[in-house]
This record gives sequence, C-alpha cells and structure tokens, in this order.
Amino acid sequence: MRAFRPNQPLDPVALAAELIRRPSVTPKDEGAIPYLAGVLKDSGFACHIEEFAEPGTDPVLNLYARLGTAGRNFCFAGHTDVVPPGNPAAWSVAPFAGKIEGDRLHGRGAADMKGAIACFAAAAARFIAERGSFDGSISFLITGDEEGVSINGTKKLLEWAVARGEKLDACIVGEPTNAEVLGDMVKIGRRGSMNGFLTVHGIQGHTAYPHLADNAAHRLVAMLHALTVKPLDEGTAHFQPSTLQIATIDIGNTASNVIPGEARATFNIRFNDRWSSASLKDWLKATLDAAGGRYTITYHVSGESFLTPPGALSELIAGAAERVTGRRPALSTTGGTSDARFIHHYCPVAEFGLVGLTMHKVDEQVPLADMNQLTDIYHTVLDVYFPRA
Repeated sequence: MRAFRPNQPLDPVALAAELIRRPSVTPKDEGAIPYLAGVLKDSGFACHIEEFAEPGTDPVLNLYARLGTAGRNFCFAGHTDVVPPGNPAAWSVAPFAGKIEGDRLHGRGAADMKGAIACFAAAAARFIAERGSFDGSISFLITGDEEGVSINGTKKLLEWAVARGEKLDACIVGEPTNAEVLGDMVKIGRRGSMNGFLTVHGIQGHTAYPHLADNAAHRLVAMLHALTVKPLDEGTAHFQPSTLQIATIDIGNTASNVIPGEARATFNIRFNDRWSSASLKDWLKATLDAAGGRYTITYHVSGESFLTPPGALSELIAGAAERVTGRRPALSTTGGTSDARFIHHYCPVAEFGLVGLTMHKVDEQVPLADMNQLTDIYHTVLDVYFPRA
C-alpha cells in the first residue's frame, strides 16, 4: 500500500464555483479540465489530459486521473462541458459567475454536472486524508464532449485507457439523477435512443387532377399513423414502455393548388431492453412497407438500452445515500442518454448526482447543503468499497 496526503481539504462548493467560472460550452474547454487536473494532482493523482478529434469535428479535451496502481479501481465519470446558457440577461445571476447567493450556488453546470465532479474530488481528498493508505485505486474519467455529439469524449477515452492497461472495476457517473430531493433516485440503466429521418416520395401534380399525381403528404400521414397507432410495448421489468415521438413534419409546399411530390418527417424512439436498434429497424421497415408508397429512411443511433442489474454497486450507492439523507433511493432507468452507455461495456456502472430540477435551465443552481451531503455520500461509498484492513 502507498500513502497519499492531499495538501489541504477540498471545499466542493469552492471547487464547483471555479469550474463554473470556466465557460466550457461544448466543445470548448476554457481551462476547466486543466484546472481540475491541477486540483487532483495536489491530492496525489496521476493525470493524463488527452485531446481527440475526428476529421471535421472540433478537438475535445478529456481527463483520466488515477490514484493508486493496483487493486480494485473505483472510477468516477463525468463531464465538464455544459449546454449554452441562452440569453444571459434572463439569468438573475450571471451564468458563469459561479456565485453563491443565500444558500445556493448558481451557474451553468452547477447541477449538470460540475457540482458532482467537485463533490467527488472533495470526497476522494477527504478519504485519502483519513486513510493515509488503502488497497486499491480511485480514478476520474472526465470528458468535454457529453453535451455534444459524444464522438471525441468518453468512448475514445475508454479505448485509450484500456490500450494502456487500465481496468475499471466499478463506476459512478455523476449525472443529476435525483428528481426532487437528494437521495431519491439512482439510475441503473438507460433506454436506447434512435432518430429516424423519413422521406416519402410521390408525384407532384395539380390539386384539381389528383389522379395524375401521387400525394406524398397523404402517404406520409398513413406511414406515421402506422408507426404510432399502437404502443411499441408495455415496458419490461426495469424499464418503462418504449415510445416513438414525431419531432417534425416538413413538406415545404407554399402553393395551395399543388400536390406535394415529397414529404419528410423526423421521429425519435426511446426504447427499452426488449428492443435493439437493429430489431427496431426491422420493425420500421416492415411497418412502412405495409403502409405502401415509396420512401427512403436513414437513422442515427445515440445509444442502445443497457442495464446494470440491481446488485452490489446499486446497493452500495443506495446504502450510502440512505445513511446520509435518511432516504432510500429508487432504482430507475428513466431519462435520456448518458455516457454510462459507453462505460457499461467495461464495468458495472450506476448514476448518482445532484437534483436535476434546474439542469439546462436559466438560473441553474444547487443548494449548498446538497453539495455537502453529496460529498458525504461519495465519501461513504469509497469508505465502504475499500474496507479498512
């Protein structure tokens, strides 16, 4: 065992405020990851900042930091990138001021999820200071590409880490999973997400002579009706029902006496573990073919559904949350996608962070008490995961 001693205790609120003051709107970093790396180095972590860029995409900074070289590796994953603040004038506090007002920390990223990153860093520093040494490793897997296209972030960083011999044994993603109060929800999986881009081809003509045309709008309406007339499923043991939602219908016809020759629609499917993107594509083809008419369709799959079945990791997090807050979190798979969709291929993963009521909103904010309690929860997780000799 190796002994580690951080220079000083970390204040999660102060650290979160410093991260908020770096306006890291995807894919820009603005110093957020180098600042975090410096903080972790002070606690004894070996830090690696890696930049990835696919052709035609913006480069993204990512951070892998590890304390320890052997034993079980408990990882904390998250993202320092944030969504745009919108109109800064609509905020009661400047979105990147990282300002405390009353009992709350305000700023873009406070809930999603610079606050959770700060809490885990503070919990790790406290754990190291109290233990001095322990059998195992603690790591951070931090990306600047979660709120964007997720091409140059966690997925590539995991591949890089494995190529250099890193192994993760368990992981918490610090997404703001709690719906109303801290300690009410742990995410143990997520539905998959797939977008469909449907174009229906007809024959343009005069509305007075429909027998000489093939109305693409009529064809499209029939196809969309076939896709939405029945539920995809009734849900599964750990997932709510899959849903297909039409996002937009576009014809672009400005003339009332012209039958359109082309009509388009975009839809999104959030699907549970009854489906895969491949089986959904098969179902879509069969359904659209049965509706009749010529069409083309393309897809974008954000992620497949995944589940870490209830077990040691979810029990560890739920038990720590209950010990600190007095509430036993529900185990859920609700919500959108997260980078856990990449991590679950490498180790058991669950998500637990702050309350998400203000994430992506104007005046994003978190109670200071929640940040202190979340730090206590993460500290408890580490304390239980690495039992004393």
